[in-house]
Amino acid sequence: MRDGHGRVIDYLRISLTDRCNFRCIYCMPESGVQQMGHDEILRIEEIEAIARVATGIGIRSVRLTGGEPLVRKGVVDLVAALNDMPGIVNVSMTTNGVLLPEMASDLKAAGLSRVNISLDTLDADQFADITRVGKIESTLKGIEAALEAGFNPVKINAVTVRRLNQDYLEFAKLSIDRPLHVRFIEYMPVGESTGSDGSGWDRTDVIPSEELLEIINDRAIAEGMPALEPLDGEHKPLGWGPARYFEFPGALGTVGFISPLSRHFCSECNRLRLTADGKLRPCLFSDREIDVRAALREGGEEAVHNAFLEALNLKPDEHHDKVGTERNMSQIGG
Repeated sequence: MRDGHGRVIDYLRISLTDRCNFRCIYCMPESGVQQMGHDEILRIEEIEAIARVATGIGIRSVRLTGGEPLVRKGVVDLVAALNDMPGIVNVSMTTNGVLLPEMASDLKAAGLSRVNISLDTLDADQFADITRVGKIESTLKGIEAALEAGFNPVKINAVTVRRLNQDYLEFAKLSIDRPLHVRFIEYMPVGESTGSDGSGWDRTDVIPSEELLEIINDRAIAEGMPALEPLDGEHKPLGWGPARYFEFPGALGTVGFISPLSRHFCSECNRLRLTADGKLRPCLFSDREIDVRAALREGGEEAVHNAFLEALNLKPDEHHDKVGTERNMSQIGG
């Protein structure tokens, strides 16, 4: 399945819900998002039907996102159904990790391939400020649960934000003694900028990955540690996608850098996004959406097939440094 620019599209990110058990300042208001009506959100069986059509036209990898995907009822059964579909080679998930201690084993048994756990700070007070309602211990327990359940790789997604002044070296050190793969992600200005009123982040908070790599190496050397060394393709963790990976010599895990702004990877983009209310987005930074929910309910699987073809034709060549989208990240899917 190729788009209008010749790129192979084989990856579908599916948002299961825009609800979350956190209220992160860059993602949603403190009161949460306005709940979608019962008929607005895709039913689990509808997600399965759309995924079956997607596999027929080339989708091979599926990632479940939110909001927080683990708050969606039926998520374990959905993982099992997706894993059993001919053509799907892996099913993965991005989560804040809070519910993993009670769900990791069931998800692994259902066929979930790997998990990415979002963690933007290692400071407990800052974590509470960012999430408004979260405790860092809950996410750390989720990381341990993922490792104990046998997920491999377990990736830690840390969005880098200049004003947060995160301890990047301490994040990178998480990869030394355990098989954790820390990925630093440049902040992406998705949604309406809210930095001016003290909540959320804005474009000035972007830290280019090259600058961040230099910061980490300078601090490591100052502590008597070796600098990060680049990894070749054979040693990168599964599902490495657009990240550039490094490691400390002898480390059990890796450190990756994802650079959607400073070194954007649009020419290698292989994905489409399905929102929780059934809109297919050709690009994270674009407000163009195709209504797959209506296509399925009114026209069945043939209409869904045509919707995917339309989305392929609408994929832009790149995001052209667009800032801001009509929907925020929790509504699009992380």
